[in-house]
Amino acid sequence: MLRVLLLVSLLLFATKAQATVFPNRPPVPLSYENEQEIVIVETVSKRLKEVQQMIRRQYPNVRVRSVYQTALSGLSVQGSRKELRNLAKIPGVSRVTPVSVYKADITESVPFIGGGAKVRGYFDAAGRRLSGAGVRVGVIDTGLDYHHPDLRRSYAGGYDTIDNDHDPMESKTKEPTQHGSHVAGIIAANGRLRGIAPDAKILAYRALGPGGVGSTETVLAAIERAVKDRVDVLNLSLGNDVNGPDWPTSIALNHAAKAGVIAVTASGNSGPSIWTIGSPGTAANAITVGASTPRLRIPYLHIAGKELRLARLGGAKEWNLDRTYEWVDAGLGKEADMKNVRNKIVLVKRGAISFAEKARNAQRAGAQAIIIYNNMPGSFEGMAQGAAIPAAAMSGRDGAWLRKQTDSLAGTVFHTEQDRLADFSSRGPVTVTWRVKPDVVAPGVGITSTVPQGYMALQGTSMAAPHVAGAAALLKQAHPNWTPEQVKAALMNTARLLYNGKQPYHVYEQGAGRIQLEQALHPSFLVYPSSLSFGLVRSSQGHPVRTITVTLDNQTDQVQKYVFEMPPARIGIQWRLPHTVYVKPHKRQHVTVGAELSASTLREGVHEGYLRIRSGGTAALLPYLFFVEEPDYPRIMGFRFVQGDAPGMYRYEMYLPGGADELGIILYDPATFHYVDYIVYRQNVTSGRMKEVISVKQSIKGTYKALIFAKKGKKEDTIEKILKFQ
Repeated sequence: MLRVLLLVSLLLFATKAQATVFPNRPPVPLSYENEQEIVIVETVSKRLKEVQQMIRRQYPNVRVRSVYQTALSGLSVQGSRKELRNLAKIPGVSRVTPVSVYKADITESVPFIGGGAKVRGYFDAAGRRLSGAGVRVGVIDTGLDYHHPDLRRSYAGGYDTIDNDHDPMESKTKEPTQHGSHVAGIIAANGRLRGIAPDAKILAYRALGPGGVGSTETVLAAIERAVKDRVDVLNLSLGNDVNGPDWPTSIALNHAAKAGVIAVTASGNSGPSIWTIGSPGTAANAITVGASTPRLRIPYLHIAGKELRLARLGGAKEWNLDRTYEWVDAGLGKEADMKNVRNKIVLVKRGAISFAEKARNAQRAGAQAIIIYNNMPGSFEGMAQGAAIPAAAMSGRDGAWLRKQTDSLAGTVFHTEQDRLADFSSRGPVTVTWRVKPDVVAPGVGITSTVPQGYMALQGTSMAAPHVAGAAALLKQAHPNWTPEQVKAALMNTARLLYNGKQPYHVYEQGAGRIQLEQALHPSFLVYPSSLSFGLVRSSQGHPVRTITVTLDNQTDQVQKYVFEMPPARIGIQWRLPHTVYVKPHKRQHVTVGAELSASTLREGVHEGYLRIRSGGTAALLPYLFFVEEPDYPRIMGFRFVQGDAPGMYRYEMYLPGGADELGIILYDPATFHYVDYIVYRQNVTSGRMKEVISVKQSIKGTYKALIFAKKGKKEDTIEKILKFQ
């Protein structure tokens, strides 16, 4: 995916927290109170007009910028901080949310494997070829190069919510963009390249401007327009770093799905850790997509009887070494480190300078190729734009092992891999609701598609999501009366489970697995919801029985028999599954799936698995999960700290999924680690986003090591940052 980061928004109203324990601080300057900001005001749907009228009557200086009635019931308003702070008190207002910033961060990868050729062999029940004809796909992104020869047949209009006009062209001048065109090409390119659904029509909504930057406001406006334009499928290859189900973009996607739109969104590029999924990938009704590898030829460095996996750095020459070379450790890859490297493979450590600079230094010194190994555990993805020698990334563990080897000769071997979960793919589950996310995975590594004035290979969950959006377009063409829930079920029920060695990837990593379009097009039955969350269980609750109503949807012309297979016995879980169920042709039947959970006999943490429903020779797997005791999710997310607009004033923000009993920011001397001061301390803070403007003592100048902590119950999380004060 195009990784989308939540940056610092500028709204500075206070949260529902206890008053500061620093009574001697100077008051916030009046200039702060009068500064203009933008917020999203969510309302009870029946009271939207009433709230709008009340704002205009009671706050004449607050300007209503946009009204949302379809994807979200609410308003985008602009006014002074002082007035905006009072809007939450208006009857009918359910929440006031700051406008966040979204930014595109594109990573290149290995060459494209293709899409669209096999699709031309798919047909619907009437024998008509499936190509997306008659299906309208909305793409909320950086715009679209509708002059591109592979996209102009597919382009059917759209809107620009950045410039508020009907021209959603990609940014061409200041910080040009290309991401939206790449995404659209995967869905419906129709020229030299053919997308998954080449005859579908693309409606482009430019909600990310120069540099790929947009805001909650522009994304919401795009969702609103797309729903009003009656798109069938909506793709959002964007998101932020907040794992919360209550973010406005997630809520808007849920409403869009209820309105009949098949909403597809990327999970994010912050993997491989748990809890890294961000909004709108947290939307319950959307199809959230992680990234897997298609069929790829992967190079491995062969040395001392061991093979070390290499990942090509985007923008560099492909790793194509075909014989044995000497290798040498060149430190951090700086120019001074490049000694005795001619005609050798150079191994360098990540850090200090860019990948591209390391590669250029190696190239100028006559190296044959360069390997950059991670400076922390795990693998990484990156780019070395313009490198004329092969450049690859290596995990930190493999790099550390290689540095210790005395054998100076290394060769290259190639292995064909597929269906490997990408390390960068964000993992779930969703905080608070504990929902399974992502729902499915799709190819997101080495995907070549259209960009302005040409083609390019990119990787990320941004590339995986449009594979699913294109597949959804074909399903909609084949089954025009299917609801978004049925389309989602078809993709999840027929997905292929992926394995990490002999064990399947976790439920919160792959959801139901990698989509299989051919099987999804004509399933004999559907089961939904297609994943089950039994929530949070505490030992103090005894033996609660958690139940979920599941729909069995017979898609055939005959009575079908359904059998729920009993999962392997596990201490602490007593399943309560339906007996054999018969469903009439083209009918649906609701059944109850339940489990008696004994937290006192189960280990703390996540419990997961798959329920298998069988009908004849066909089976569907439903991923499930639940937690015993309070999960160890991050208590702090999205921390930002910036200088304010007056001397001694600073702004900070953070997202607290479950709130906090205590939170604080402590400063330490970076050289001695001696305690300096508390600059923030709060108690009993409610869940959600906390934003505040603070003043600090005049004696605090320069650079400090900061420890940011949040404590909830017995769990406490910390973030370490370097903060600068002027």
